[in-house]
Amino acid sequence: MSSRNGVKSSRELVLDALREHDKFVLTTHEHPDGDALGSLAAMQLVLDQMGKDSVSFMCPLELPVPYEYRFLELPKLVTSVPADVEERTVIFLDCGNVDRNPVPELKNAGTILNIDHHHDNTRFGTVDHVVADASCTAEVIWDLMQGLGVELTQPLAEALYVGLVTDTGRFMYENTGAAAHEMAADLIGAGIDVHAIYRRLYEGVPYGKLELLARGLSAVERFDGGLLTLTHLTREDYAVTGAEESFSEGLVDHLRAVQGTAVAGLVRDLLSDDAPTRRKVSLRATDDRVDVSRIARAQGGGGHRRAAGFSTDLEFPELVAFLRAQLAEQL
Repeated sequence: MSSRNGVKSSRELVLDALREHDKFVLTTHEHPDGDALGSLAAMQLVLDQMGKDSVSFMCPLELPVPYEYRFLELPKLVTSVPADVEERTVIFLDCGNVDRNPVPELKNAGTILNIDHHHDNTRFGTVDHVVADASCTAEVIWDLMQGLGVELTQPLAEALYVGLVTDTGRFMYENTGAAAHEMAADLIGAGIDVHAIYRRLYEGVPYGKLELLARGLSAVERFDGGLLTLTHLTREDYAVTGAEESFSEGLVDHLRAVQGTAVAGLVRDLLSDDAPTRRKVSLRATDDRVDVSRIARAQGGGGHRRAAGFSTDLEFPELVAFLRAQLAEQL
């Protein structure tokens, strides 16, 4: 977007801020996925090239990151908020709602750059650069780095590719537009090893993840003639299999592939000691009439039309009733 009638676009405003400000803290949402972590690593590399004083922040509870993303380099990662945070510009990446980051010192910063692609982003930044038709936040960063004249190095291309390939479901989701393929071609041209990244992300699966998948598939329930397909992973499932919390990633995609399913859902108990009754819900829609981000927002979450999530204290039967009512309202 370009300026019209003297009014700058959000792209121009965020480019100006990145050029003019000198000190930054980068952060993302809780339980970060491939786009969140890839975008975090990529933006750090962009700012490093620009000679900026910047660090990436994640809560200690988020570490270690899921095994498939541990090859990403985050050399300036910190787990405590910098003492001079009030002097820094905070960049939220891939975070549709500021409440998805639990750190008040960051949420209350004087200057916030909100860089995202979720259509339901709550626009909480000083500058909100939200590109809803981008396939991923990494695609937004890829565009910004071109505006900044930053060199597309191999490590930067690798970080961006992780965000791209994971958030497009390996280029299979409906958010995969022409720009996503143009971006992939550009990143490959920068020297990334696509097959090596694929193997790191999708192979070398720990046996505990396979066991957790088996337990999840054996617990599948269907409601309303199969329109709603759900499974529930309990604390016991994690304990018996020795699985990490992130090992449930990908399970919901098996459910969404079941014939007749309009919405698939994975409900998993959170393992945090201070939230013994809290659950995370991941939703996927296959029916064009259903917007699961609407369902998620009703519980304080968010996401995309086809993929969204939220956390809740509802017991499983109450949660099922809520989901069935929400689905019936849209259909």
